Amino acid sequence: MACARKLLQSFVMHNSPAVTRCIAMSATRRAEEAVEKLKESNPYYSKYADKISKLQQTSAEEFLDRVERVVNPIKDGKSQARTYSELLNPKTKLDEQKAELPHKKLTDIMKLELIADKSAEEISQIWLEYHKTKEVLAATLSTSQYETLMARAKEYPVFLLPLPRSEGFEFIMLQFAANTVHFTPLLAYQVHHENAPECLTLVHYTEEQEKGVVLMRGEYDNKVLTAQEAQCLANELQMFYLKADESKLRLLETFTRKPDEFKHMDLIKEVENIQLG
Repeated sequence: MACARKLLQSFVMHNSPAVTRCIAMSATRRAEEAVEKLKESNPYYSKYADKISKLQQTSAEEFLDRVERVVNPIKDGKSQARTYSELLNPKTKLDEQKAELPHKKLTDIMKLELIADKSAEEISQIWLEYHKTKEVLAATLSTSQYETLMARAKEYPVFLLPLPRSEGFEFIMLQFAANTVHFTPLLAYQVHHENAPECLTLVHYTEEQEKGVVLMRGEYDNKVLTAQEAQCLANELQMFYLKADESKLRLLETFTRKPDEFKHMDLIKEVENIQLG
């Protein structure tokens, strides 16, 4: 037995580098195969190909596990997919990271003394005119609208929005943090988890709130979204978080309180009704 043990130890000592390389190569090949499946199964893969490729090169094993859950949500009769409750409570909480970020200030964009003597209506006109020639979104909210938005954001800090595209609908995850709303493609989140890149960021500036106006500015990744798609997401955000609509509030409630009962087709139907309306 001792002799056999020594032979086994000798074999492992002399061959472990080769075995390790073999395992690594096997994982890499399987990751490459998983990518091919992802390309076939998800029409939006090309938009995130570069970012996904970086993760693949960093850790083939981890990447393989994540992609497998996207490509093959059911394995051995059990769900591998991340549930919606996991979006609300990821391993490294998004809100813990982003809550550390300070409120973005209006002074980073414009000089407040220039609008010190202006009314809410005048400030709104200046704000919208200023952004006309820029590749960003711009809008204004009344103080009451902003208070409604923040009240619902506190109750429903994370949600999904279906973005209509020629291939169908792509789901975009949103999360509120401070005076900002962060948007991330669900596919990117499924692969990158809390490190997923943002495709749209909406900031609400409250410096002129006492005058009755809150200024909104949105910046988007034009490699992922067109200006129209970014505007569509901003509109959907308002529809779910500002309107007194029972069906939309019910979806927010179900997603947050009973994520296992949440059905993405109900969300799509709601948006289709919006479009038809």
